[in-house]
Amino acid sequence: MSMASDLRPRRRLLIPASALALGLALTATAQEAGKPASPIFGVTVPDGYRAWQLIAPALEGEPLNELRAVVGNDVAVKAYTSGTLPFPDGTVLVKLAWQHVPSPEFEPATVPDRATTVQVMVKDAKRYPETGGWGFGRFVDGKPVDEAQHQTCFACHEARVKDRDYVFTRYAR
Repeated sequence: MSMASDLRPRRRLLIPASALALGLALTATAQEAGKPASPIFGVTVPDGYRAWQLIAPALEGEPLNELRAVVGNDVAVKAYTSGTLPFPDGTVLVKLAWQHVPSPEFEPATVPDRATTVQVMVKDAKRYPETGGWGFGRFVDGKPVDEAQHQTCFACHEARVKDRDYVFTRYAR
């Protein structure tokens, strides 16, 4: 990096402290930074999500045949551990999914193989009133899938887990 590039003015994003505390600014700041956003909802993959706390793993059978892990931000973890429903605004859940294969080192184990998707749920009741307060994003290779796939997100959650604030994942204790 040259000295000239170090002297370029940097654009600063001003975010109210209250929004940061709740995590509500995640999507807006990511979009402003040029990150790919999901159609319909404008949800992006949050920075640093791989360091978030594990909510639960899952093994998905056919036809998807995926190994999955759901992680959550601090707001999500607090809601899960305290049994808070509905989830508060600012809750963000990220599901990572991989194909899985037998471990070459330990035959009885199954391990992640190729990554398939990253799926994101963002709770913001004001922004997403028609979908139970949740915004959805599904990403393959860092890019959002098409609008038609995003149109199916809420219907699936509404049909199966409306009584759990539209969230499938239960906290693994």
